[in-house]
Amino acid sequence: MANQPAIDPMHQFLIHKIVELPTFHVGKLAFDMSITNSVASMIAGAAILILFFILTARREIVPNRGQALAESLYNIIDRVLVGPIIGPEGKPYVPYIFALFLVILVLNLMSVVLAIFNVGGLELTFAVTSQLAVTATLAVLTFFSVFILGFVKHGPKFVTLFAPSGMPWPMLFFMVPIEMISYFVRPVTLAMRLFGNMLGGHVVMSLFGSFVVALGIVALSGGLATLAFIPSALSFTMIVALTGLELVVAILQAFVFAALATVYLNEVVNFGHGH
Repeated sequence: MANQPAIDPMHQFLIHKIVELPTFHVGKLAFDMSITNSVASMIAGAAILILFFILTARREIVPNRGQALAESLYNIIDRVLVGPIIGPEGKPYVPYIFALFLVILVLNLMSVVLAIFNVGGLELTFAVTSQLAVTATLAVLTFFSVFILGFVKHGPKFVTLFAPSGMPWPMLFFMVPIEMISYFVRPVTLAMRLFGNMLGGHVVMSLFGSFVVALGIVALSGGLATLAFIPSALSFTMIVALTGLELVVAILQAFVFAALATVYLNEVVNFGHGH
């Protein structure tokens, strides 16, 4: 046991059941309804969002702090993203982009703020957005919703998105496949960006947390080993700095995800501009 690391950086990403529930079978498919740590974190995130809207959904002329915060977040999506990128035609899609932004933001912040308790062996949260299955689901849902919207609004004409305007027709045999590949790889890059940033940050924080614990234990043995308190303190300082950085990354990644979703919507809503 003495040779084992104080903290396993990857342990925080393991999914395990919290509440055992029955498994339902539909044909050859099995659906395990048990509540895992991942599901519990998503339920907690949903509860936080519902509570946030209950407390801030007011129509007061002079808003309180909660209402002002909610309006500020909404204005970021409406006036910073959707308005400048899509224009007035993007108004109907602001609620979806806003909801997407808030879901990712809350899950990101939960995984960072409560992750500090993992150093003490507690597991009060699960880094949901550090799971590729979750980020891929958000990315695929967003991408194909936009893709289907394109066909609903423009019909078969939407496939001309893959044919750059003004290009000689013989070149289309080469460019159309390239355009299609670059288009359909978008959900992959969208999912990997969020997944990679959140995963990497949590791993680094856990590594420095293990340095704090391991070096602190060494320093307690006395003698020259007490000098280990110095790198232990430096590692703790790094954790504080990294936590601040991760909070910024958590907010930034939610904004980037929403911004890219807005760019994809713009191609559908303003279809034909530049094509």
